[in-house]
Amino acid sequence: MLDYEKYIRRCLEIAKNGSGTTSPNPMVGSVIVCDDKIIGEGWHKKAGEPHAEVNAINSVEDKTQLQKSTIFVNLEPCSHYGKTPPCAELIIKHKIPKVVICNKDPHEKVAGKGIEMLRSAGIEVVVGILEQEGEELNKRFFTFHRKKRPYIILKWAKTQDDFIDICPNDEKGAWISNDFSKILVHKWRTEEDAIMVGTNTALKDNPQLNVRLWKGKNPIRVVLDKNLRLPHSLLLFDGKIQTIVFTEIEKQNENNINYEIIEFNSLLIENILERLYKLNIQSIIIEGGAELLNSFIEKNIWDEARIIVGDKKFSDGIKSPQIESKYLSSQYKLQNDNILIYRK
Repeated sequence: MLDYEKYIRRCLEIAKNGSGTTSPNPMVGSVIVCDDKIIGEGWHKKAGEPHAEVNAINSVEDKTQLQKSTIFVNLEPCSHYGKTPPCAELIIKHKIPKVVICNKDPHEKVAGKGIEMLRSAGIEVVVGILEQEGEELNKRFFTFHRKKRPYIILKWAKTQDDFIDICPNDEKGAWISNDFSKILVHKWRTEEDAIMVGTNTALKDNPQLNVRLWKGKNPIRVVLDKNLRLPHSLLLFDGKIQTIVFTEIEKQNENNINYEIIEFNSLLIENILERLYKLNIQSIIIEGGAELLNSFIEKNIWDEARIIVGDKKFSDGIKSPQIESKYLSSQYKLQNDNILIYRK
């Protein structure tokens, strides 16, 4: 009897190689086992490129072994033609007799159809091995397709006495966290599709919202600017990265900057998320300021909060947003900073 969990864990392990490069597709790994020995494996490397099952099958030197093998995969093989042919058809073509799957695919184009196609071809299919671990790996993908919105990560740094910034009248904010935490934040950015700030943060901090301290892709920049009062001298408008501006004023797209017209009313957060979903943005980091972060918290529309607690004290300033302690999932030290992770 094969150890299903052992081989699904391997699928999950190699699937992580696609972190930051597969969106809007999920991270998927696949392992092919013959006589309790791995004879092939592969993972989905980039959206538009071959899926994990294809790479795993292609890695098997002796294809005749496939007819007596089991293929493991952490997500249901696709059954539709997209940018690549259906993986379920490829498995059937190579007469692989057994498929072991971690999670069903929530995408409406798959959603059980891949499993049905395999079983209709006489292939034995086992589903639900290490489901929770699979859900965690592809939490962005599952949230996007189930809730019809991006996976939302709130992120900020605060002082020991619970301030997020110095007084609003000061022209430039004060740095709270250390250099190691700054590197970590840039790593986080490479893992998400987009990053968003409010108007006041864009004006006061003039952030680049890019990746400079870690190797990886830059997220799409998103900024709120209801009345288009942000000057184009800001780094956000340098044209180097795709930038989305949510506004109520009509303006022609220019220089890698897209203007999205939405209503700035009581449903602002919902309006933003609906538009981001339509733009196929699967995950987003909300980096501030306090007003924007609190808007998500008050609406209770968020999935994760990452709070960096520095060793400084301000005594006065802009108070930090508050997350209920019951959501605290994990914490760790990074030099003299505390990293707190909250999960709903």
